[in-house]
Amino acid sequence: MSRGCSMAAPITPAPVPLPPDTRFDIGPERYPTVHVDTTVTIPMSDGAVLCADLTRPAYRRTEVVPDAFPVVVNFTPYNRMGNRVAGRFGRVARRAGNAVRPSDRRRFRGRDLLHTPAGGAVDVWASNRTLVSRGYADLVVDVRGTGSSTGTWDFFSPREHQDYVEVLRWIREQPWCDGHLAITGISYGGIAALIAAGQRPEGLDAVFAIVAGEDPVRELGLTGGVPTPGMAVWLAAVNAGKFVPSPRGMVRNQVLRPYLRDRFRYPASGLGLAARIATGDGHPDGFLNDRWAARLPCFEDITAATWIHGAWHDVYNRSNFHMFDRLALTDGAKQVLVDDGYHISVGSGFGADGNPPALDELQCAWFDKWLKGIDNGIDGYGPVTVRRQGGGGWVSRTRFPDPAAEVRRLYLTARPSGAADHADTDASLDFLPPEEITRLPLPTARGSLASGNTALMSLGLATLFGRRFGTDDRRAEATAVTFTTEPLDSDLVLSGPLTVHLRVEAHGTDAFWSVTVTDVEPDGTSAVLTRGALLSSLRAIDEQRSRYVNGELVFPHHTLRADSVLPVVPGEPFDMDIEINATEAVLRAGHRLRVAVAPTSVPRHFLPPTVKRKINGQTIVLDPDHPSYLTYLAVSPD
Repeated sequence: MSRGCSMAAPITPAPVPLPPDTRFDIGPERYPTVHVDTTVTIPMSDGAVLCADLTRPAYRRTEVVPDAFPVVVNFTPYNRMGNRVAGRFGRVARRAGNAVRPSDRRRFRGRDLLHTPAGGAVDVWASNRTLVSRGYADLVVDVRGTGSSTGTWDFFSPREHQDYVEVLRWIREQPWCDGHLAITGISYGGIAALIAAGQRPEGLDAVFAIVAGEDPVRELGLTGGVPTPGMAVWLAAVNAGKFVPSPRGMVRNQVLRPYLRDRFRYPASGLGLAARIATGDGHPDGFLNDRWAARLPCFEDITAATWIHGAWHDVYNRSNFHMFDRLALTDGAKQVLVDDGYHISVGSGFGADGNPPALDELQCAWFDKWLKGIDNGIDGYGPVTVRRQGGGGWVSRTRFPDPAAEVRRLYLTARPSGAADHADTDASLDFLPPEEITRLPLPTARGSLASGNTALMSLGLATLFGRRFGTDDRRAEATAVTFTTEPLDSDLVLSGPLTVHLRVEAHGTDAFWSVTVTDVEPDGTSAVLTRGALLSSLRAIDEQRSRYVNGELVFPHHTLRADSVLPVVPGEPFDMDIEINATEAVLRAGHRLRVAVAPTSVPRHFLPPTVKRKINGQTIVLDPDHPSYLTYLAVSPD
């Protein structure tokens, strides 16, 4: 509007997101088959050689199409030969997945895991034939020191960051590349894609990151301030995979000798450090620090269009909306989609009626838009698309949390709810704080492996063993203090982060707190919605990075640094705020909301011996003058 104009500018309504089950035209296959060049070698500036598999369109398997194409890159530490095998059997896996009837998805179940390949996840993990047959080249690269690549693996190190950029630069110099690049990946590969994009390499137009993390050490390595056993298992698996090379191609390209030299020089990368963190007292890398920070993506610097694909019960479920919010991109050029599954169930149900497109087709449409300039409408999707837990179906909107959500508080009281006889202590969540001081000691018994935490740490595999692993946490609640509401009078939608504020006492010089939030059904089933955990001595909060709504703390950002350790005096009450990962879920009328507090979380967290020696029991203090409460964002459906 001009400066002298007095007419009010018309209000432009926000665009209405496309329905979650919108299908995008990716066109027919243009090429009948693919050609794979195995063990392509890529030289790095320090002398290391990375090995890759290149998949291109072909008229026949021995006759590659000579044209230049946009190139989609996938960096993996898991040995690209696994991707190669997945590519060969992708269609078989898809048919097998289709043979499994999915559940109604009110809760994610084991059969939904078996149904996963039908949604295109295997195609995306491998070289995506849906892409290649429509005019893309696909390059899967073993990161430094893994698979058949030479050098020493040091996950997400600054040297590895540089490798990403050098690989992309090398690709653009090849005759089979038309200058346009995209990066994709699942888990580690998704994080690598975001790290690479944050360096703004020339020619990078798009990213498709699946179950990636904003801060892997915070979320998986040192969750709540203590190590995760799964981290050591993961390190061992990657190290094992690097001893399974592609010898024929390595001999052909003269890299077998440096490969053997590097493998036997560093046979167990990272495992020694993990052992020192787990057994040492105050090891500097047992806290977040500048060394770990140097390995993270710079989200604010990303200019490539970015798709973030996550899951509510993924090991990185904390990250999805943090990453989305940090991207300085316009809506449409950034998207976040969160399903209700686990780390290895991405795309389960996709492509079926009422669900988003199959994952391989969704990825193809995303790259068609941003690498080829095809106006297929995918930039009108979302940009926030979530599946509500509890049978709420798919929802699309422009923001998360739901703009209609309001901050609410429920107080922890000692009144028995009558709904948790199985728990060590049955207490309540009420609208009013307690009227008198009550101390509720936490049990000292070891937690159960039959839990949602086992499902999460097994990446979803444990869901195959029944409801106790993910959809009914009552076995785990037997060693917890539970706080449960009365049955709801009407449906309630949780949307956003949650915080549990506790007034507590430790009887030693530290204490660990594991919190699980569940949806309790009328038959007593306690279905896990989300979780959080914290070591008492690491309760310090970074106020600048925490979030308040109407004066209520809804997201406490803990520093988890060695220089922010706070004292814990035995027998002296103190307050702490525990971050509970964001979620979106519908709790139906007649259901209850529950918070379970336990001193352990098996197998999610590992308390090192040095920490265990400091713990000598712990108590929740329910005090009218210092109340404990759950803060959450919620909206009542129309």
